[in-house]
Amino acid sequence: MELIGLLGSLRKDSYNQALLNTVADRYKSSFTLSIADISTLPFFNQDEENSPPPVVEAFKQRIAQADGVVIATPEYNWSVPGVLKNALDWMSRGQKVLVGKPVLVVGASTGMMGTLRAQLHLREVLSSPGLSCRMLPPGGNEVLVTFSQDKFENGQLTDAPTLAFLDDVVRKFIALV
Repeated sequence: MELIGLLGSLRKDSYNQALLNTVADRYKSSFTLSIADISTLPFFNQDEENSPPPVVEAFKQRIAQADGVVIATPEYNWSVPGVLKNALDWMSRGQKVLVGKPVLVVGASTGMMGTLRAQLHLREVLSSPGLSCRMLPPGGNEVLVTFSQDKFENGQLTDAPTLAFLDDVVRKFIALV
């Protein structure tokens, strides 16, 4: 199974990058997870939606070919980062590559809310007609890594209870895919 990861953070030592690294390493016997670089996508321009730049075409092709997508998002001002929203806007227009595709949303934060508000907004966006992806139902499937500074070491999630919860959610996501 081939999955694509989308990272909503551009920060060098991002906990969300570490979370995607953990998912890629921990479940490599079940799937391959490669990260798509959304930082190179130009700002969405509706004038170009039916004939997007080559970098957008290549990005959308990678998403279209994947069996599923894992999105790791930080929370900026109680919502998703602009770079992630921009990538979603490109995917919602022209060739709508997320429609019907399984998507898992995860997030890590140094605060006690663990990207909760960002994930709630992201679920709304992902449910819009242009994206309409398939997600695990809310209520027990939210991977919210709180107080991340205490749960990661050397770029990997190490907190045993969080890893056990992640195992359960990823198992359900694999079944969804």
